[in-house]
Amino acid sequence: MEGFTYHNIFETKGFEYLAIAIFFLILIPFWILLNRKVTVAKQTQKSLGALTANSLRVPQGLFYSRLHTWAHLERTGIAKVGLDDLLMHLTGEVKVNRMKNSGDIIKKGDLLAEIEHKGNLLKIFSPISGEIMEANSVLAESPELLNEDPYVKGWMYKIKPVSWVADTHTYFVAEDATVWAMQELDRFKDFLSASLGKYSPQTSNLSSNLIMQDGGELRDQPLSDLPAEVWQDFQQDFLDKKSFRGNKNCFVKKD
Repeated sequence: MEGFTYHNIFETKGFEYLAIAIFFLILIPFWILLNRKVTVAKQTQKSLGALTANSLRVPQGLFYSRLHTWAHLERTGIAKVGLDDLLMHLTGEVKVNRMKNSGDIIKKGDLLAEIEHKGNLLKIFSPISGEIMEANSVLAESPELLNEDPYVKGWMYKIKPVSWVADTHTYFVAEDATVWAMQELDRFKDFLSASLGKYSPQTSNLSSNLIMQDGGELRDQPLSDLPAEVWQDFQQDFLDKKSFRGNKNCFVKKD
């Protein structure tokens, strides 16, 4: 046919061009997928951010125990009980084990439940005495509510108190609770340095950015990647009532 020239691409550089085109057709989707994963990772890291006093939620009107539980007496005379926001920021996402049942009688300081993160367990003790009226069954299916909404949807129990005034008279309320939470955050930083130093060389190789953000701020969920020994120390120093006996640096007198 006049004006038409046939070229065999296998005898010219056309084959090389075709190969390059196919390569980019394969590479581009892979690059997009890889870039998306990197972006998500950066967003996740950014969302964790630094743990500062401004990060903490301390609703006014609740009674905060030094053992990082809270209680709120409703108009019905039934109290809701849960875990405070600082504890959730320190541990990361947890699930609840050994929940109490309706009808169980519990005393202030009795084991209320255990929370678990990556096999590490922490014991939680009741801030009040009374009868368990209801356990929050939603937490079994949605434990993330403890982190996302610890004071509303993430409550743990409804308890009918028997000695509300006596149980809560040394707890933190309103502005005192905010000041105490800030002090606890500072105390945790000192605790972390001391606890990590005890378990060298096991913890000496931990990258500092697992613990601290740029500028020296504490990273959110700092306990998440730390060994069981540090969790055990945290239990003793922050969640066990005996740790406050004789501590003259408490914000107010001990429970």
